Amino acid sequence: MSDSIGYVYVRVADAVEADIRAGRLSVGARLPNERDMGSQYGVAPGTARRAVQELRERGLVVTLANKGTFVVKVPE
Repeated sequence: MSDSIGYVYVRVADAVEADIRAGRLSVGARLPNERDMGSQYGVAPGTARRAVQELRERGLVVTLANKGTFVVKVPE
């Protein structure tokens, strides 16, 4: 993740989106939980939560109660 200026959650969301675009996360892939995502990107779980919200707003993932968050779309 780069040190560019901007909200940290947006940078995390951008990094996850880049993984989706590159095929490292395909449609149907489950994202890590907030704690694991936070560890993976070096951010607090709340920041990871906000990044997932951003990804939902972009229409790339969906969160299913008691199941997890899954990739539903590859960006064009």
